[in-house]
Amino acid sequence: MFFDRPESGELAILVHLNLDSEVEREDPREFEELVLAAGGDPAAFIMGSRKTPSPRTFVGSGKLQEIADQVELHEAEIVMFNHTLSPSQERNLEEELQCRVMDRTGVILDIFAQRARTNEGQLQVELAQLEHSRTRLVRGWTHLERQKGGIGLRGPGETQLETDRRLLAARIKTIHSRLEKVRKQRDQGRRSRDKAEIATVALVGYTNAGKSTLFNCITDAEVFVADQLFATLDPTLRRLELDEVGPVVLADTVGFIAHLPHKLVEAFKATLEETRSADLLLHVIDAATEDRDRNIYEVQSVLGEIGAHDIPQLLVYNKIDLLEQTPRIDRNADGLPERVWVSAVTGAGMEELQQAMIELLAHDMVDQELKLAPDQGRLRAALYKLGAVSSEEHGEDGMAHLKLRLPRAEWNRLMVTEGIGDREIVDEEPWWLEGKLDKK
Repeated sequence: MFFDRPESGELAILVHLNLDSEVEREDPREFEELVLAAGGDPAAFIMGSRKTPSPRTFVGSGKLQEIADQVELHEAEIVMFNHTLSPSQERNLEEELQCRVMDRTGVILDIFAQRARTNEGQLQVELAQLEHSRTRLVRGWTHLERQKGGIGLRGPGETQLETDRRLLAARIKTIHSRLEKVRKQRDQGRRSRDKAEIATVALVGYTNAGKSTLFNCITDAEVFVADQLFATLDPTLRRLELDEVGPVVLADTVGFIAHLPHKLVEAFKATLEETRSADLLLHVIDAATEDRDRNIYEVQSVLGEIGAHDIPQLLVYNKIDLLEQTPRIDRNADGLPERVWVSAVTGAGMEELQQAMIELLAHDMVDQELKLAPDQGRLRAALYKLGAVSSEEHGEDGMAHLKLRLPRAEWNRLMVTEGIGDREIVDEEPWWLEGKLDKK
């Protein structure tokens, strides 16, 4: 929006170099999918190798001429690099190629700008775009002289570039302020769920792993689904009832990708808070892709960056309909679910997935029976308010016998705050309740 550039179009030339200096190389196939998701029409894909990038144009003079020839041949209007370009490299390339140049970060930002639907998502994308554009203002304008004086023309004496920087900084400050309000609203919602002891389960995973399809399959929601990268941008929350656990909140989140631009991670912190505050992460994995292990590593890297690496995870291997696999639960040495194999498209493995979620969310639950006197109505009311009472019977002596199921942390708190002692806890089932309550 700040650059005096040739009109942009959809016909694109793609460029990828294998650099000896790169520790982790980008995936050319994934980049082509990104371009398609952004609405680009790849006319040619130029690849090459180089020890280190050229400081001026990233590519060497020979490769630059090859790109220029392809631009002229196909009449392409944009060249996309599967790398991060510096502002000066981007400007130099545009000057040499006489068309618009975009790097990998720019492509991802463009996809996010197209997919943002909520006000929060649009603010987050705009923030990331402004941060990305901040360093690309130099030489973007062709009229950087100081503003003129005279009647009706007097100004602050700034150059156009200085004015742009000031306006951009003011807009960034405004967006930060509005996103801070969003963060506080989300914090309030999470505190309300914490008070109600409602667990939160967040779907995370590499982009296009099938998170939204799985989300729709579990919750009967109608979240947008498409076989493309970053089909989901705005987070969606739904209530889900699980046996033995009760209500939980299921959150569908934005997908991760290799080398996710840091500006996006910063901009989407308010959204990613849903992931960091979750009680359980469902790490959805495309089991059919050959890049499965690399994608798992990239997701774990982003989880570490946002401080969510310590949250319990259940690995959900999706798309088994493309493999010769049957639904199953793989368990760890302690007998707890570790991996579940499912197909969100066919619905296979949904029962196994819910069973695994119940076991992981309920493994720290307390099953207990209490015997309460008639004057202990306050404690009885508190237990009902927590939703901890699964059944209640009254004996001939007027005592109420309650069967409870609640989180261990809440049980420990009740034992302290309500003074629950040995006289209330039932060690064995009373003879008059024989057969009416299930054994622990």
